[in-house]
Amino acid sequence: MGVKVKATLGTEKYYTEVIAGENTLITDEPVDKGGGNKGFNPFEILATSLASCTAATLRVYIDRKGWDIPTINVEVDLENFPQTRTAQFCRIIDFGATEVSEEIKDRLFKIADACPVHKILTNNIEILTKI
Repeated sequence: MGVKVKATLGTEKYYTEVIAGENTLITDEPVDKGGGNKGFNPFEILATSLASCTAATLRVYIDRKGWDIPTINVEVDLENFPQTRTAQFCRIIDFGATEVSEEIKDRLFKIADACPVHKILTNNIEILTKI
């Protein structure tokens, strides 16, 4: 599945409008980094991609199985270590007040790893740039 987004940054530090199809979101930097804190910063957007894709992937599977799990919470903590050129995503999944058996949890753990964004982030990544 191909995706195309366009980010436009004018003169207001670091307020950026990002358009994907008919949808727009705002990214920015926190005030302490010179921005206006009017939107998610780029690292938050990256973590959001993993969290939202994981939740959606789990929802598809849970619904297909007919399980009564009304709430899926996915928290992602992203730590970037530029000195070692590594990043670590810590993903925590819970199902609110719903008790889930260990057998179902084990299955959902595997399904979470099948999320398309998870697969992209754990594969080799190549970035091609043209100016």
